[in-house]
Amino acid sequence: MASSSPQDVTELLVAWSAGDTEALARLIPLVEAELNRLARAYLRKFPSERTLQTTGLVNEAYVRLIDWRKVTWQNRAQFIGVAATLMRNVLIDRERRRKAKRHGGGVTHVSLVHAAFEPHPGVPAADPELMALHEALNELALLDSRQARIVVFSFFGGMTNEEIAYVLKIAERTVRRDLSAARAWLYHKLKKKPRR
Repeated sequence: MASSSPQDVTELLVAWSAGDTEALARLIPLVEAELNRLARAYLRKFPSERTLQTTGLVNEAYVRLIDWRKVTWQNRAQFIGVAATLMRNVLIDRERRRKAKRHGGGVTHVSLVHAAFEPHPGVPAADPELMALHEALNELALLDSRQARIVVFSFFGGMTNEEIAYVLKIAERTVRRDLSAARAWLYHKLKKKPRR
């Protein structure tokens, strides 16, 4: 793992934004430990994702990051926050594809009687909790986008309140208040959502 200062990372982010296509490749080793920590945390929270490993999730996020070079990057925390969001999106997209396959997209069809009594190999179980959380977060984002981002950064990204405050340029107490309100809203929303 390469050691780096926040200034090294910021300089590479600025260079990448300015069009230096090699800057992202030099940046990733400097934040690799954090990206791997994020990926491990995500994969623990998404137990239905058995086919993806930490490195694979980081690599998929890296591929998506390439499209973000035109962002005006400011610092390491902002970059890690975006990476956390992209990893979540990778897992949600994979869950959607799995769910689409489960509902007929290329999966071998079996009779209802057979399916009711025997699990069919090759038909992975969808994770209804994951999709319900994703839908609730999208709904929260429509009501309060900052609260939704704070939940993603905290719950999925494993970022501290201090890191979130720095990325969003708000006070730590605002992060705590918004996180508490968002958790209460999500709890209420998910509690009344019917099981699939």
